[in-house]
Amino acid sequence: MTSRTHRRRPGPLAVGVVGALLVGCTADVPAPGPSAPAPTTGPPATTSSGAPLVRDVPTVAVQSVQDVVTGLDVPWGLAFLPGDRALVTLRDAARLVVVADDGSLTEVTGPGAEQIAAATDARGEGGLLGVAVVPGAGSSGLVDVVVYLTSRTDNRVLRATLDGTTLGPTRVLLDGIPRGTNHNGGRLAFGPDGYLYVTTGDTYTTDLAPDPASLGGKVLRVTADGAPAPDNPDPSSPVWTRGHRNVQGIGWAPDGRVFASEFGQDTWDELNVLRGGADYGWPAVEGAGGAAEGYVDPVATWATSDASPSGLAVTDEGVYLAGLRGRTLWRVPLRPVEPDAGPEDDAAGVGTPQPLLAGEHGRLRAVEVAPDGSLWVLTQNTDGRGDPVEGDDRILRVTLG
Repeated sequence: MTSRTHRRRPGPLAVGVVGALLVGCTADVPAPGPSAPAPTTGPPATTSSGAPLVRDVPTVAVQSVQDVVTGLDVPWGLAFLPGDRALVTLRDAARLVVVADDGSLTEVTGPGAEQIAAATDARGEGGLLGVAVVPGAGSSGLVDVVVYLTSRTDNRVLRATLDGTTLGPTRVLLDGIPRGTNHNGGRLAFGPDGYLYVTTGDTYTTDLAPDPASLGGKVLRVTADGAPAPDNPDPSSPVWTRGHRNVQGIGWAPDGRVFASEFGQDTWDELNVLRGGADYGWPAVEGAGGAAEGYVDPVATWATSDASPSGLAVTDEGVYLAGLRGRTLWRVPLRPVEPDAGPEDDAAGVGTPQPLLAGEHGRLRAVEVAPDGSLWVLTQNTDGRGDPVEGDDRILRVTLG
C-alpha cells in the first residue's frame, strides 16, 4: 500500500501551533469560550537536590500516513488479533469487523455477533464501544475477546470465542455499570498483570464518580472471568480508581506506569498516571490543583477545545492520545522515573505535549500500536459531530521517525 495525501479539513489547531457497516464524539462539546492556554504538564519538577529537571525531550516527525481501510461507519474500538489482523467495533451498527493489514475487511458473524447486536442500545454516545483480546491465544486459532456495550439498562462487558470471523455465544463478564446518553466510558485493555481494566464514565451524574459503591466514573480491574482482582483496594469490588468524569483511554509504559486519558467539562482535559485506590478528583477538581485535598493531579492538561482525548497508546518513548474535538494526535514524551516514585513525582516523568496530524484528518477516536510498530488511528467523522469527506471513516497507518 502506498502513502496517500488526504484533503486537509477545516478544524482547530492546537494553541501555539501554526450499508450499516460501510457508508460510504467528543464525549462533550463545551460551550465556546475565550482562547485557552497551551497544553501543560504538571508543576515544575526538581531533582532530589532541588535543581529543575529538563522537561524537553526529542520530538518525533510523521514520516507517512496511509489508509489501511476506508468507508467505516462510526468505528470506536480496535484490538489486534494474532496474524496482523485487527478487530474493530462499529458503535452504532453494533457490529464487529476484522481488518487485515492489506486493508481487506470481513464482517464478524455467528451467534455471538447476533447477541451483541440485539443487546446494544446505540443512542447518544452509547453503543458497541471497546474491544480487547484475552491474553493466551492457543495454537488452534481460537481467540477469546471481550467487548463493552451499552444495553437498555446498563453498560456491560461480554466475553466470547472468535474462530476466524465467527463469534461464538457470549456470556456476561461484568454488568451493572451505569449507562447514560453520554459519558459511558468504554475502553477495555488487559494490563501486564493479566487483569482486565475497564474504563467507565459518570453518565452526567457527577455524584457517581467519588462513590466507591458505584461502578460509574471509575477504572475497574477484574480477572479474565470478571471477578474483582484479588489485590484491588477492596478485594470484593472491581473498583480500582475513582473520581473520573469519563475515561476512554488506558495504556501501560514499559516501566509499568498506567496512563489514562480523561475528558474535562469546560476547562481541562487530562492525562493521568493511575494508582490503585487513588481518587482523581472529579467533580471537586477539573485539571490540577487537588493534591492538597488528597486528590491525584494530572501529569498533563489541555484546553477542552484542543484535545477531548479518547483512546491512547503507549510506546517506549511516548503516550499518544487521539483527540476528538481537537482533531489532533497528541504525543506526550516519556521520561524515566525512579521505581519508588510517588504521585508527587509523576509529572517529572513526562515532557511537553507535541501535536501531530493537527486538523488533517478530522476527529480521532482511537490509536493502537500495530505489530509493525506503526500507529493505527481510527477517525470518527461519521457520527454526526464531524465533517466527513469521501472515504470516511478510516483507519490510518501513521509511521513516525
